[in-house]
Amino acid sequence: MKKKVLIAAALVLCLALAPCFAGGNSQKQQSGPQKLVIAARGGLHVTAIESVKAAFERDNNCTIEILGLEADDLKQKISLDSRSSAGAYDLAMADDPWMPELCDAGIYANLTKLGFTGDSDFIPASLAIGKNPYGTGDVYALPFAGNVQLLFYNKALLDNNKIAVPTDWAGVLAASQTLKRAGKLGYVIRGQQGNPIVSDYLPLLWAYGGNVFDSSGKVTVDSQAAKDALQMYINLLGSGANYERNDLVAAVADGNAGMALGWPSWFISGANAQAAWAVIPGKSGPTAAAHPTGMIGHWMMGVTANSTHKELALKFLQYVTSSASQKIMADNGGVPTRTSVYSDPVLAAKYSYYPTLLQATIDSVVRPRLASWSEIEAVYGAELSAAVSGAKNVDRALADAKAAIERIQR
Repeated sequence: MKKKVLIAAALVLCLALAPCFAGGNSQKQQSGPQKLVIAARGGLHVTAIESVKAAFERDNNCTIEILGLEADDLKQKISLDSRSSAGAYDLAMADDPWMPELCDAGIYANLTKLGFTGDSDFIPASLAIGKNPYGTGDVYALPFAGNVQLLFYNKALLDNNKIAVPTDWAGVLAASQTLKRAGKLGYVIRGQQGNPIVSDYLPLLWAYGGNVFDSSGKVTVDSQAAKDALQMYINLLGSGANYERNDLVAAVADGNAGMALGWPSWFISGANAQAAWAVIPGKSGPTAAAHPTGMIGHWMMGVTANSTHKELALKFLQYVTSSASQKIMADNGGVPTRTSVYSDPVLAAKYSYYPTLLQATIDSVVRPRLASWSEIEAVYGAELSAAVSGAKNVDRALADAKAAIERIQR
């Protein structure tokens, strides 16, 4: 009997104390603001988020911490943190080619299941990147910052030599050779191994009607279209030079070179531009079939699967990618991903490259949607570089590239 009385008393004591402990924790959570932590790509992306976060913090009684990281460090940190049951990051940015790998690893929460429904103002090509499977599946990330490659050229140099902006690659070569005869560099490539040369060469491959894989998944980097595109790339180098990014930008900006492919952020800062721009030519020659060629390279943002504040994180994600926020961020380093922002008359007047960038984004091309793309890019780039340097001929380099990619795919 005494034992039963003691047990009953203990139960009463526990029940009496439980609300105090639970209520104390609950009250602490409710009285203080929640904190969201964003793992972001450093630089202007952080500046853009900073320009709009205060209003969200005020309206939602929360604080937002932004960690700006270099690309490699960002990918490593969010990958390592995903192993924790409670993540250190509530939202994380990702470069567009990472999306298949990060989605396969379960790093992002399924936004569709969290209640997100897309809206038609996002450029379809931009929104498609955040879906898994690509373009058709549920949404795992939203397009935070737009980006697509363009053809940049020195307008004064072309005008002085009576050269119209080329609309096909045969025209690019002819213009480049004219500039070389005038004592200038015609076309500058970025032919370093790995990502640089792959990103620089793929628009030519696409313009020639080639691709890395066909619709069935077969490796086609050694097709006749690919051989023709790579030979054109080598011919273009013959009119110019092989430079790393900073030297490439300086050469075109200073009028020492005529043309090069590049990302807008290399040449354009706010309303100021160091070179003129155009959509990348989509045809090999004047009578050839036209193809989309602009390589898309957005920065995405998603809610982490192990965030302890998913509902609030999704609310902020929708806020920071909204039309209203993107219009503010446009003046603070942001690049839109919504049609309405590109079409805003005030912004379009200030940022004259917006119409070209919008059209290039609509007609853009994504790199292969594979978790193994980083590995493929490394071996593919090594073989392309070997061809450009003359270490291998075009046929040998592309045959070796195909074999190396197929080994990765096994």
